[in-house]
Amino acid sequence: MKQSKEYRGFRDLIVYEKSYKLALEIFKITKFFPLEEKYSLTNQIRRSSRSIPANLSEAWSKRRYVKAFVNKISDCLGEASETEVWLDMSLDLAYINKKDHYNMISICVEIEKMLNSLINNPEKFCYNS
Repeated sequence: MKQSKEYRGFRDLIVYEKSYKLALEIFKITKFFPLEEKYSLTNQIRRSSRSIPANLSEAWSKRRYVKAFVNKISDCLGEASETEVWLDMSLDLAYINKKDHYNMISICVEIEKMLNSLINNPEKFCYNS
């Protein structure tokens, strides 16, 4: 997705790309969760994982205001952490295997590190810093 060294939009952010792909992967695996989980675990993990890239796009539009940008990135971080909890629960309930759990948790941790970097260095992305 990244086409140049200059960021032209939120889709150019590596953290956006990774979080978007994670949300798609979670959607695919949750198709096989038990039907009784449709309005609970399935809904929760899909919602939290989708919120990461969605909040990144909102943060991008608020780059004029450092505090608003950091606040939205902080929301992303919270959603990523919540997604980890739902992945743990999915593993413990035997809805996903250990390999898939490990891979997705690893991606979550990587995303969280990138989000923390954005929080700690907003001046690289914001207009008026």
